Amino acid sequence: MHIPLSRPGGRRGVRRVAALGATAALVVGLTTACGGSSGSSSKKALGPNDTLKITTFSDFGYDKLIDQWNADPKHPFLVKQTKIADWDPWKQTLTSDLQAGTGLPDVVAIEGDSMPEFLAAGASDQFVDLKDPSLANRWLEYKYKAGQTSDGKQIGYPTDAGPEAFCYNADLFKKAGFPSDRDQAAKVFSTWDSYFAYGVKFEKAVPGAKWIDDSVSVAQAMLNQTKYPFQTADNKVNVDNNELRTVFDTVARYAPTLSTGAQQGNPDWTKDMADNKVATMPCPGWMFANIKAAAPHSTGWDIADAFPGGGGNWGGSFLAVPRQSKHQAEAKRFANWLTDKDQQVAAFKAAGNYPANLGAEQVLSAQNATDAYFHGAATSKILAGRAKAVDPQLPYKGDKYAEILGLFKSAVQRVDEGKSADDSWKLFVQAVAGLS
Repeated sequence: MHIPLSRPGGRRGVRRVAALGATAALVVGLTTACGGSSGSSSKKALGPNDTLKITTFSDFGYDKLIDQWNADPKHPFLVKQTKIADWDPWKQTLTSDLQAGTGLPDVVAIEGDSMPEFLAAGASDQFVDLKDPSLANRWLEYKYKAGQTSDGKQIGYPTDAGPEAFCYNADLFKKAGFPSDRDQAAKVFSTWDSYFAYGVKFEKAVPGAKWIDDSVSVAQAMLNQTKYPFQTADNKVNVDNNELRTVFDTVARYAPTLSTGAQQGNPDWTKDMADNKVATMPCPGWMFANIKAAAPHSTGWDIADAFPGGGGNWGGSFLAVPRQSKHQAEAKRFANWLTDKDQQVAAFKAAGNYPANLGAEQVLSAQNATDAYFHGAATSKILAGRAKAVDPQLPYKGDKYAEILGLFKSAVQRVDEGKSADDSWKLFVQAVAGLS
């Protein structure tokens, strides 16, 4: 689930990484947090009138599922969900309550890019080990392993993955004289060179509209295809590398003319979307809901089963159980239920979050459902194809990945706002050097 507006994470309102203060507190605090209730387990089983609490961020597609759980008399307890608008504020609360050893609900959602930080900062002592041999083959292997500590404990159950397609405004493509049919439009997105070349042509052909919705989203998409963007395999910070600089320089080169300059989810971005002034954007499944929310009356949006450079994954979260929960067994049971096949199919249909559950992927592929908003695009089939194109080894996410990613996005955003690319890069390098 990185995402967004709704996850409009996306699922995430739009996924922005957490503030540096919260990250510093995470790294320093989790390893030193004192126990309190952190190791306590259920002292009394929850009854039919008792409530288990879960906190998610943006939209995981769980609203109707929780209503379904609560309406079933066979279920032994009730569930109450709290939804935080975006990951950033929830990460700060999660971090501070982990430090305090109290205050958290029974089940918590953790954003995928930030999971390495939690794993490196004492997660074995702060979260319940959810490992269950019978569930080991339930999820995409790389997503399942991404929720494990170095000593083999399973801290999180994967909820979704974020295979990326490309969404495009077919009406604007027609105005530019570009192929607007889904299969033909795919050639626009065959490589990053072709993508930007078409963007240059578009700006000349369609005054008043922009090719890129937000340079940060394109930078994120390109970053997802790099091997070691921020840290080496042994977790040494290294942002002075050709892969990362190529991404930044490429996006910075085109940002002044091709991008709206707005941040996804902000009012300016939403207005541009509603006014039909945006032509393209990288599109994981959770982005579908964002587009619909921002441009509910648009008749132009479609989805190409293509992605420059092959494939990329943007997003994917986990459900975890804090050890401070007094109802750990029930929390594990509910997290298990939410991430099972039928529930993940329902979550996809509700919010577009493409499941990490292998059985759910098979069901969606067989159903071959279409989305009328996107001109009848077979969304699950498209995302299934995009998932196969993802290299699960890219990018490497070390313990400082999310923290540096936030600084990198800020650097790109400064260029989008008209700042000098060279100056913005220098500020980025300086900020990374200042990390503890």
